[in-house]
Parts: sequence; structure tokens; C-alpha cells
Amino acid sequence: MAADLSHMRQSELVRLLNSTPLGEVTSERQVYRDRERAGLRIGEKNRVNLFKYAAWLAWERHHPKAPEPPQTYDDHKDRTARRGAELSAKGRDIGDLPAVADPQRRLKAATDFQYFCEAYFPQSFHLEWSDDHLKVLRKIEQAVLHGGLFAMAMPRGSGKTTICECACIWAVLNGHREFVCLIGSDEGHAMDMLESIKTELDANDLLLADYPEICHPIQALDGIANRCNGQLYQGERTHIGWTAKHIVLPTILPRGWDQDETLTQFVREDGRSRGSGAIIKVAGITGRIRGMKFKRPDGKSVRPGLVVLERHITRVEKTSFTWHYGKVWQIP
Repeated sequence: MAADLSHMRQSELVRLLNSTPLGEVTSERQVYRDRERAGLRIGEKNRVNLFKYAAWLAWERHHPKAPEPPQTYDDHKDRTARRGAELSAKGRDIGDLPAVADPQRRLKAATDFQYFCEAYFPQSFHLEWSDDHLKVLRKIEQAVLHGGLFAMAMPRGSGKTTICECACIWAVLNGHREFVCLIGSDEGHAMDMLESIKTELDANDLLLADYPEICHPIQALDGIANRCNGQLYQGERTHIGWTAKHIVLPTILPRGWDQDETLTQFVREDGRSRGSGAIIKVAGITGRIRGMKFKRPDGKSVRPGLVVLERHITRVEKTSFTWHYGKVWQIP
């Protein structure tokens, strides 16, 4: 059966060309490279047109590319450095943000602390609320949204530490407070609470679904804090912070959110997400608390707008906090 020279498999073409008196003149690897260079000009799919292939080879032979000018060693170094920088930036960029899974759920949770706890932490709050719990939740909500000072005693094992941690998360994710200070009975206890908060931000799929502009950059770190300084979103640094004593949420300008009627309520006037650059910092009750501040990349110094104390403090210390920060709530 005669072969169709205009519709040949690559292996058939190689056997045919190597069957002439010239002997072996090509290989499947060479034909594959030529197909990659010529594209559809010499065939379609997995077939090659021998006539078009021969014409393309003749054209390539008689129309060689102009030789590149010789490069100096400095030119070679510059080109290699540029290529390395481009690859590095591409590897550090977190890519596009996932879509917000349930904007209505997020919108409701933004101003309802009880609903926030139930919707995003079902494993922690799976039992019915007691009247005391509901009272505490309302006071926390009032303090975070409008300010205030209150103390509430709760029995051991009633979930006060978990509520404190969730309150910090709620305050910063929704942009209610730009700097939250969480104080424990000692520095070790405070760092343990921060580690719990970090686990929720890094591994809670419900938070990732509705707060992708915060949780996606955090998960992109893969638990490696050294990646913070170089992390990029759309070519701009996120300025994320992830240490043992403080968290700085990524500064993100979500692309297209300011033009979406549903998502525009989740961004500030400058187009950045409401939680951009928010800080959670921890300290022990005997640690350095006075004069606490944080300087942002834009040069602005911020001080705590919300202080959460998970253990008892003295009357003198409580008065000092009230005088310095104005908006303090505490759970002894």
C-alpha cells in the first residue's frame, strides 16, 4: 500500500527519509524539534506533510537568521540576573485570589460576633450557648464595634480563651480594629494563644472560603515565615508578618473587588481589603505593655485599638490601660 506523503506519521517519515542511499539523515527527536519550530506549517496534529516539511527545511537553509552580536561577560551577567529576578518574582507571587464563597455569610458575620463564631468555628462552638455566654458575646461585640471597658469572670473550661482568640480574629478580619493586643498570664501563655490564632488563619477552610484575601496569602507561606518579606501579589509586596509574638495581615488590593457591587463592601476607600495590614500582638501581663506601637510600611505608627486580657490585672494597671488606649475590654 502506497504511503500518503502529505499525511505521514512521524515514525513513518523518519523511516522513509533514512531509507535513501544517504543512510541515516534524521531522527524522531530532530523531526519533533522541527515540528515544534514550524508549528502547523508542516502538518496537523500528529501527522506531517513531507512536501511542506521539505519546503520549510529549504527555506530555513537559504534564509538563515542573522547572527547575534557577540556578548561581553557583563552583558551575559545582566541577562542572567534579569532572568533570575523574573523567575524569582514569578515564584514569590501568590497569583489570583480565590473567589469569596458566600458573601452574604461574610457580610452577616462582619457585625454579628455570635454568628461569626458559629459559622466559622463549628468545631469549637458545637454546644448550645448559655445565658452567660450570650451576655459575654454581646459585651465583646459592643466593645469591638463601639468601644468600652468590661470585666467578666467565667468558670474554667467554659471557653473564655477560645472566645478571646475568636474575638481577635473577628476584629481584624473585618477591619473593626487595626491593632489588637492580646495579653496572657505570662508571655508563654500569650504566645500559645497567638499560635492558636495562627492555626485558624492557616488551616480553617471556612475562613479561607470567605476571607481569601487574608487566608490565601497566609497559606501560600506553607508555614515558612522566611517567605514573608518576599511575598508578592500582582507584583506588589504584601508586607505580611508571621512571628512568634505578632501577626501582620497581608496588605492586599483585590483586583476587581472595587467594581463588584457585592464585593465592594469588603474593601476600604483606598481599594484595599478591610483587614489589610491589621496587627495582632501578644505579651505577658508582666511584659512590656506600655508604649506598645507598630510602624507600618507606609510610615504610619499605630497603637492598640483593642486590648484583650485573658487573666486578672490590678486596679492600677486597668486604669493605666484605660488612660492609654481608651477602648479596652478584658476577660479575667
